[in-house]
Amino acid sequence: MPRMPVLPTTATAPFCPAEIAGTIAVPPGAGVWQKIKLYVGPGLLISIGYMDPGNWATSIQAGSQFGYQLLFVVLLSSLAAILLQCLCARLGIATGKDLAVHTREQYSPLAGKGMWLMAELSIIACDLAEVLGCALAFHLLLGVSLPVGVMLTALDTLIVLGLKGRGFRQIEAIILGLVITIAACLLAQLAFVKADWHAVIQGFVPSLSALSGREPLYLAIGIVGATVMPHNLYLHSSIVQTRSVQRDPASLLDAVRYTRVDTIVSLMIAMAINAAILILAASAFHRTGNTTVADLDVAYHLLDPITGSSMAAVLFGLGLFAAGQSSTFTGTIAGQVIMDGFLQMRIPCWQRRIITRGLALIPALIGVLMLGSQSVGRLLVLSQVVLSLQLPFAMYPLIRLTNRRDLMGDLVNSWLVKAVAWLLFVTISAANIWLVIQVFAD
Repeated sequence: MPRMPVLPTTATAPFCPAEIAGTIAVPPGAGVWQKIKLYVGPGLLISIGYMDPGNWATSIQAGSQFGYQLLFVVLLSSLAAILLQCLCARLGIATGKDLAVHTREQYSPLAGKGMWLMAELSIIACDLAEVLGCALAFHLLLGVSLPVGVMLTALDTLIVLGLKGRGFRQIEAIILGLVITIAACLLAQLAFVKADWHAVIQGFVPSLSALSGREPLYLAIGIVGATVMPHNLYLHSSIVQTRSVQRDPASLLDAVRYTRVDTIVSLMIAMAINAAILILAASAFHRTGNTTVADLDVAYHLLDPITGSSMAAVLFGLGLFAAGQSSTFTGTIAGQVIMDGFLQMRIPCWQRRIITRGLALIPALIGVLMLGSQSVGRLLVLSQVVLSLQLPFAMYPLIRLTNRRDLMGDLVNSWLVKAVAWLLFVTISAANIWLVIQVFAD
């Protein structure tokens, strides 16, 4: 009789940080192009979280309701993400420890547990968006009901099991495939609509008047939360350590430079994709008078008659499904990073995936069963606002740690980076406080 497969009982590569650290060697004498090829990867893994279904929901609603006006929010939040992710990479390379480990070591046990809880909540909020996005993609492409689609998303645990023991470069290759799929689907959809490119350029110009109302500010905060994900900060500071480099100052500086290129290019691609989603919504819906499109399923069904092509909606569904699969990788690895760093606990990756997905399935099922398909858009935007509310709790220790010369050495933040980072922290925190006050005032 064939033997039954045995489930792993320990955390394994490529999802366990301790198992993949230093597994990709960077030869000291490698040329520029060879180093670029070796360092490309962590930025792509981070970037996939910046184009998940939560981003789709906030950008679709922002574009349909306000046209191209909030494009500058996508631009500014992406630039903020680039700065913060570069700080994470710098911290991991300079110290050999990730943000979660540093937070546990530098703060009291009570503060550490509180930050761990916040980080876990951000992973669950992100995974909720992935569940809803994939469930909606199943519903639109296969015709299954939303509750069935939600339950089907639990099957991605099989992907985690299938990759057990594989190298980290294979994960990066899968992520590259997802990014290419999302980009191709969106570019094809943009070909079906006639965007006002002059208005698009104007939309990238920052405007305080565009945020004068509560609704655009709520969406802007959602866009920030969908762009700068708190758990990505912990994740990036860990996975940059997959590259094995010499510990002398020159080698560390070299690693920081090449990692910065990987981060900037990857997140600029993510910014272009997010901007494309908003431009698609503004061109297809806002310009045709459909200014209340807040649900992805409504957007899907409206694309065909508006664009005059039956392929537009199919491409939308395929892109949404590819975006929804991102959490299979980022959520699992980030969860392991956070548990290992904060709690010094490692569990099998499939168990970590089941826990995270299980906690996301419950609110997703409750939402679609009680409120129906129209709840998906609202839940997606709400999940991104929750992410934004968690963000300052990850930003604060990151900025403080990278400002310390005793930890960072010559890789400590310059005065300009310090000033911009603290300005970002104050701005995002103030916007979150304003939103909370408005909610309680109502």
